[in-house]
Amino acid sequence: MQLPAARGRVSAALIDVLSGRAAKLPAFARFDGEEDLHLTLFVCYELAYRGWDGVDDCWEWDPGMLRLRTAAENRFLGTLHDLVGEPARDVDPAAVPAGLAEVVAADDGPGLSGYLRGRATHEQFKEFVTHRSIYHLREADPHSWALPRLGGRAKAALVEIQTDEYGGGVERRMHQELFKRTMSWFDLDLTYGAYVDAVGAPTLAVNNLMSLFGLHRRRRGMILGHLAAYEMTSSLPNRSYANGLRRLGGDADATAFYDEHVEADAVHEQIAAYDLCGSFAAAEPALAGDVLFGARCALAVDSLWAGSILDTWRNGGSSLRDYTIQPVLAG
Repeated sequence: MQLPAARGRVSAALIDVLSGRAAKLPAFARFDGEEDLHLTLFVCYELAYRGWDGVDDCWEWDPGMLRLRTAAENRFLGTLHDLVGEPARDVDPAAVPAGLAEVVAADDGPGLSGYLRGRATHEQFKEFVTHRSIYHLREADPHSWALPRLGGRAKAALVEIQTDEYGGGVERRMHQELFKRTMSWFDLDLTYGAYVDAVGAPTLAVNNLMSLFGLHRRRRGMILGHLAAYEMTSSLPNRSYANGLRRLGGDADATAFYDEHVEADAVHEQIAAYDLCGSFAAAEPALAGDVLFGARCALAVDSLWAGSILDTWRNGGSSLRDYTIQPVLAG
């Protein structure tokens, strides 16, 4: 994946160092807003996934890189605490599955799935697929960071869910590969990370949240709660996405990704709530509150992302960045 264009002073300094144009990372992280913050985080996190073209893998564990990433993470965590509060420390582990159901039931998102089902134009649906490609082309990878950090029933439950996500070991059935069929129907570039420059901070934040939780062992409860929230809220929206795509003329290949999730996630919902998160909370009761915090964060950040897209569409605009004319702040 090619390094993206910078969106502020910190991301510019980071990209300059990784590309070899500069030798030293900034000593202090003074971000030029959310675009600069979330691009910086995304660039740092990608070093732990598939990396950047021409960038030495040694940067993943560089002390200066980790200091910069930590500064960006702390700012992001502050935003999350403002959105959903601090993780509770007095949660009954036995109440976690019911608590997850309450979090999901209380979620009142902006109605993006309904819009895509009944009103979205071909171009708007294409924009939606472009946004989602940042995650779906690596779908399940952020949550898989939790596997070596679990044991017993919780680990087995996560393996069961992830096995489906990775197509039972059959490449063409992997959800990452199924999504490429949807992208192909829209004539989109199937290259991993091709549209990082095209999406704004809300989309990057959705992806950064998973990495923030998944890459830190101490936040293992949060990444499980995040996964549970996704599994427990996925089936109905994906039915809407599939029907909306069929309305626009999408064929079976185009809708295969969404149709697969309608069936799979209806099963995963119970596994995630009880076998995964319930068992984890029973085994590590001190982290029961982290599970619910992760779920709340997942829904809150996704809601902000969906709302930002709907707002631009309702105002007659595009939800994608005109990144070819974005200024690069330096200094």
